Amino acid sequence: MKNLISSSIILALIITGTACSGSSDTGLADVPEGAQAVSLLGEPLYKPELPDEVYTTYTENFEEALTGYRTDPENAESIIWLGRRTAYLGEYREAVKIFTEGVFKHPEDPRFYRHRGHRYITLRQFDEAIQDLERAAELMRSGPDMVEPDGLPNALNKPVSTLKSNVWYHLGLAYYLKGEYRNAADAYENAFELDLTDDMRIATLYWYYSALKRMGMDEEAGIAVAGVNPDIELIENDVYLNLILVFDGIFDADHLMETADDAVQNAALAYGLGNWHYMNGRRARAFEIWNNILELPNWAAFGYIAAESELVRER
Repeated sequence: MKNLISSSIILALIITGTACSGSSDTGLADVPEGAQAVSLLGEPLYKPELPDEVYTTYTENFEEALTGYRTDPENAESIIWLGRRTAYLGEYREAVKIFTEGVFKHPEDPRFYRHRGHRYITLRQFDEAIQDLERAAELMRSGPDMVEPDGLPNALNKPVSTLKSNVWYHLGLAYYLKGEYRNAADAYENAFELDLTDDMRIATLYWYYSALKRMGMDEEAGIAVAGVNPDIELIENDVYLNLILVFDGIFDADHLMETADDAVQNAALAYGLGNWHYMNGRRARAFEIWNNILELPNWAAFGYIAAESELVRER
């Protein structure tokens, strides 16, 4: 029932001309009817079902964003929030269309390329993501950085990232998922030039370390995480911190096995543990863990997508 309700909301959005009223050039790949995307392994991916309480909150937020858009459909903030709220309901393809409208109406605003690039990653369209995020990087270079408000606030309701840090982070991730580790490392190095919060620094450092290890740059990887210790206080990226401490030999992997039930965090943890086994020559164990990730429900999680990338490269 929840999926039907969400679909009816999006249908109303389309009928009223809200979604992508400015341009039809979305770059979306063809998918089976009803699917949001096709996995890297060729499986159709359908909109995930949300818990009742979460779904209710997300729907209320979406309806508020839709009202804001209808009040002022030219306003960049209104378009951005409508796209973000649409994506949180699992309607990633419609979100891409909305961000495409933003690109059409505000072609010099890097935020639309940043958010559309993120959702292209969700949809496994890495080339399109890279193109968008590279464009965002070009547009934002000469402007000031800005705190990016959270659509899904953390426990302290304190944003931990900025526009520029998110562009470099997601660009590095898109390259990493393609196996282009040098390009990924370059993107992360650009991020390190910013004034990062500890949360964003640790998350970026986790993927940077992984990219360096995949290039055989073990010494450089070790130097990169040399200053990381258990005393760093984070708001939301503890999983990445703990994984780095495992990589660096400070934590035992068993320390991480007790974790929250959050599917995104579990996917990040499981991919990271598989990554640790892989980097230490235990390939069979790594691929066993990565295969198990595909049983988790949240296919939009970066850890899930990364596991798919590993499996498809191995095949």
